[in-house]
Amino acid sequence: MEELRIKLEKATVEQRPLLGRLMQLYLYEFSEFDNADINKNGLYEYEYFDHYWREKDRFPFLFYVNDKIAGFVLVNSHSPDNKERNTKSIAEFFVMPKYRKKNIGKNIAFRIFDMFPGKWQVFEMESNIAAQKFWRKVIAEYTDGDFEEILLENDSWRGPMQTFSKGEGA
Repeated sequence: MEELRIKLEKATVEQRPLLGRLMQLYLYEFSEFDNADINKNGLYEYEYFDHYWREKDRFPFLFYVNDKIAGFVLVNSHSPDNKERNTKSIAEFFVMPKYRKKNIGKNIAFRIFDMFPGKWQVFEMESNIAAQKFWRKVIAEYTDGDFEEILLENDSWRGPMQTFSKGEGA
């Protein structure tokens, strides 16, 4: 079996169109959970997409497997629980279907958590059971089980939220 070379990099403004096309694939898949429709141009809209290249507390990443595009991660400091301010959150996380179930998502999640030591919150939609299973397993392994989970229900979010701290600023 071929060894997988996984590379994670911050997405540049030049890579914005590439990430935008990946976002369309992601939002298409995600429409199963959020019931989103496409706009009159046949595209899904993501309100904060451009903000990832304009705001200092938003971080877009692309990742590759054996030099092939495999997905993206959007990290930010905007918390739907409206309480934490110095906390990072996984806003969006997409692994292309062909790369799933190969520990690539876990590898990328661990790298992202390591890049931003401190407090974290990860949210899943109530109806997205697969995401809940993935994040619970990944976070449990990353933190050696030292995390909390609550069901968040407010105007911004409804679904599970895992919180943990790791490294500096924890």
